[in-house]
Amino acid sequence: MEKRVKVKYIWLFFIIFVTYLSASSQTIQKVEVKNGNLWITFNKKYDKKAIRYFPLSNPARKVFDIPDTTLASRVKNTLSYNSKIRVSQYKKDIVRVVIETSKPYRCMTARPLDNIYAIPLPKSKIYNVSYHNTAFNDVKVIPNRYTKDLIVIDPGHGGHDSGAIGGGKMEKHLVLQIAKKVEFYLKKMGYRVYLTRRNDRFLKLSQRTRLADRKDAKVFVSIHANSVPRSKRYKAYGIETYFLQKTRDAKSQRIAARENAAVLKGAKSTLSKKVIIDSVLSGPKIVQSNKLAIDVQRHMVYYLKQHYSGIKDGGVRPAPFYVLVGASRPSILVEVGYISHPKERKRLFTSYYQNYIAKGIAKGIDSYLKNRRKELDF
Repeated sequence: MEKRVKVKYIWLFFIIFVTYLSASSQTIQKVEVKNGNLWITFNKKYDKKAIRYFPLSNPARKVFDIPDTTLASRVKNTLSYNSKIRVSQYKKDIVRVVIETSKPYRCMTARPLDNIYAIPLPKSKIYNVSYHNTAFNDVKVIPNRYTKDLIVIDPGHGGHDSGAIGGGKMEKHLVLQIAKKVEFYLKKMGYRVYLTRRNDRFLKLSQRTRLADRKDAKVFVSIHANSVPRSKRYKAYGIETYFLQKTRDAKSQRIAARENAAVLKGAKSTLSKKVIIDSVLSGPKIVQSNKLAIDVQRHMVYYLKQHYSGIKDGGVRPAPFYVLVGASRPSILVEVGYISHPKERKRLFTSYYQNYIAKGIAKGIDSYLKNRRKELDF
């Protein structure tokens, strides 16, 4: 009897130990060549500092050893494209990436998202395609006549204008983080992207929308975070998307007034403020902006609900946001959540939550543009 108990505990310990090892190990789920980079996607967050990199000569090669990692079962043990790129399970817990080059080149790696590692490839046509290996049947890059379409993403506030503040966190930092992730996803889809700001600086209203017009962007998307007074902080939460139009809805008016406060500081008189307000009535592309808002809102909510509970769909609303005034193309303002709500604020400042918001915005833009092309019989 005692022997059976010992065997039982040993077996239980073994199961726990194996479970621990499998939980702590990384898996490479996907590898693809796109836009001049080798994109390596992990199943979870990976610290790129652990990757060992070294060059070899005769022939010139770049070698990357990724420790504590295995290739997913759907990825073959050894992959190659024109014998120039090889990805293999070098050792039981090390994946090796070898890039063969005709001559040495500078290779500055990056981590655009927590679970993605990007390795720049030499400037050569042979690298700028996806693998046609069966292991990558979920990775398809189809030549697209619209890949040169430009999208302008506007991270709200910046500089002296912090935007909403909650729990010591500032809106201006949050929206910039999300905007850069939106840029990443859009570029992966083949779009060109311009961010109105890439650092902590303030831009006037006219500068933001003028950029979209000057660069002939297909759409203009301004990203913000919401807030309510302390007494309502536990009640108000959720994601909302707005398009330019006057409204009698009290909530929309209140949110617009808060966001407009910063841009109206430059209006020296009541008359100049009225001119800005009246221009809303003749705001162009209202119908198309409404459609864009619907697509973006729907995709954001969809991706977040796939991974989080208690996601509130605040819907699509018209509102007189002055940052949208003057843009002669479909333009929307996204409120990604309430920085004043403790639980939602905590989520908003995590990389994974931001990734799903960003993916939703990017997918929504892509969906709108595809539908728009069908409407115009492109």
